[in-house]
Parts: sequence; C-alpha cells; structure tokens
Amino acid sequence: MTEITSRKFTKVLLWAVGIFLFLYLIYLLSDIIIILIASVLLMFIFHPLVTMLEQEGFNRLASTLFIFIGVGLFAYIGFSFFIPRFTYQMNQLIETLHVYSLHDQLFKIEKEIYSFLPFFPLGELSKKVEDFISNQIINSFDSISILLSSIVSVIAILVIVPFITFFLLKDSRRILQGILQVMPNNYFEISYYILKKVNVQVGRFVRAWIFDAAFVGTFCGLGFYLIGIENALPLGVIAGLGHLVPYLGPILGGVPAIIISIIQFGDVSQIPYIILLMALVYTADNGFVQPFVFSKSVDMHPVIIILLIITGSQLFGILGMLLAVPTTAVIRTLLKEMYFAFKNYRIARL
Repeated sequence: MTEITSRKFTKVLLWAVGIFLFLYLIYLLSDIIIILIASVLLMFIFHPLVTMLEQEGFNRLASTLFIFIGVGLFAYIGFSFFIPRFTYQMNQLIETLHVYSLHDQLFKIEKEIYSFLPFFPLGELSKKVEDFISNQIINSFDSISILLSSIVSVIAILVIVPFITFFLLKDSRRILQGILQVMPNNYFEISYYILKKVNVQVGRFVRAWIFDAAFVGTFCGLGFYLIGIENALPLGVIAGLGHLVPYLGPILGGVPAIIISIIQFGDVSQIPYIILLMALVYTADNGFVQPFVFSKSVDMHPVIIILLIITGSQLFGILGMLLAVPTTAVIRTLLKEMYFAFKNYRIARL
C-alpha cells in the first residue's frame, strides 16, 4: 500500500468513525433532540404572527408574550373540554379493540364468506386479524396512552417545549446575529442569505404540513361521526396524525375506523361508507388543499420517504416516525441553499 493510498484509507476510516459516533450521539440524546425539533417547528409556526405584531408597533418581547397568552388560553380551553373527552373516548376505543370482543363478529363474517366460498378456511381470518390487532394496533394505542399519561412527557410538552419555543421566538434575531458573528467576513453575506432563505422556505412548509393534517383529521372525524361510528373524536385525531406520515395516511386513518365499525355494527355494512369518506377527504386534500397550501412539495422519492419513516420509527418511536420527513426536508433545504449560494458566490467572485 502506497503512502497516498494509506492516507486516503485513514481519511475515509476517520470519516466513517466520526459519522458513526455522531449518529450514536444522536441516538443517546434522542429525547433532547425530539424536544428541540418540536420547539423549532413551533417557532416556525408562530414566527409570522410575531413578525406581524411587530409591524403593528409592538416590540419583540410584547409580541411573543401576546402570542403565548393567546395560545395558552386556547390550550386551556382544549385541556378543559377536548382532552378529557378525548381521553375517555380513547380508553373506550382501546377496550373496544380487545380481541375477545372482536372474535364473535369476525367469526360471523367468516361464516357468511364460507356460505359463498365453501373452500374458505374457517378461523384463518379471525386469527390473523386478532394477531394484527394484538401486535400492532392495541400496542400502538397503548404507546400513545403511555405517552400522553407519562409525567415526563407531560412536563416536556407543557413546560420545556414552550419554554424553548418562547426564547427561540423572542431571541431569534440575537441567535441569527450570534451565528453570523462566528462566520468569517468573506462568508457573512452568503451565510445571511442561506439562513434567511431556509427560514422562509422551511417555515412555509411546516405551517402547510400542520394545516394539511388538521384538515384531514377534522373532516375524517366529522365524517366518522356522521356515519355513526363510535369514538369519532380519537379516530379523527388518529387520521390527522396518520396523515403526517406520507403515503401511509389513508391506511393509518381508515383501518382503525373499519375495525371499530365491524365491532359496533357486527357486519361490514359501514366499510363502503368509510372507504368513500376517506376517498372524498383525500381527493379534496390532494386536489385542492395541498396545491393551495404547499407552494413547493417535499419532492422526495417514495422509497426514500418510506426508508426515512422506518428509520425514524426505529430510532425515536412514534414521534420519530412523524418528524422524519419534515426534519429531512429542513436539512435538505439547508444543504440545497448552501450549495446554490456558494455556487453563485463563486461565480460572482470570478
């Protein structure tokens, strides 16, 4: 091995070790990273409102306080009226999904199928569905309930995240100035351009992403209620959260509703209505809402998105699955703007 080859090998090895240690550090600090990501996303959501109040003559601190007081009142109303009802219906939903209450209904459906298809094996459908519910759906709902009821999670959501978000909003200009101060003078303008461009693009994407999920969750929940499905409120919330996961939204939102309808009505009579509802909501979303609220799509290959979702789920659980795509979009936007800025900067220097 020549000296040049040895140096290249050592350089590649050091890079590989560095990347591994960096990823391992992210894994160890996953809880802190999730809190920081949530705070940054909230900052992007409320930043335009703070800026709008500043333009009306309020200072930065007063604008931030006013927004937080308004959000706090809204949250208080939500916790007083929405959360207790949601928790009650979620507990009912978990009890309803217990496999023993579903077995008889599934067996009735199997008997109806067997009357038309004598070669259909009795017991296979109920066993597979019960295993799926036990291993996937109930465990997922239990994880959500544990997440909502965990003291640490509640403290993180109610105290730490708003605290960090408040100072990110109030001191955003100071943070920007601090970042720019450590940059060499030759890169001051280019750094300012990159940060400003990323702030605008990512902020628009995050606000559109949240609004789109709220639209799907609201109309799915309303549709489930009009169809007559019990526990429509948590089912609507699940549909909205599921929509945050690209390509899996209709499945995550529709499957729980279908299972509840089978248990509630004892047959499959409501399944066509649920499928029609999901089709109407997603047609409206894809045809009207998304083109209106998204000025630019994430523009990622479906395979990459699926791999990101799986990786986020394995590393950070449910929150990792939800935040995988927007976080990657933030990083990609940053790298893209850096590339174009440096490219144009070099051209301008020639």
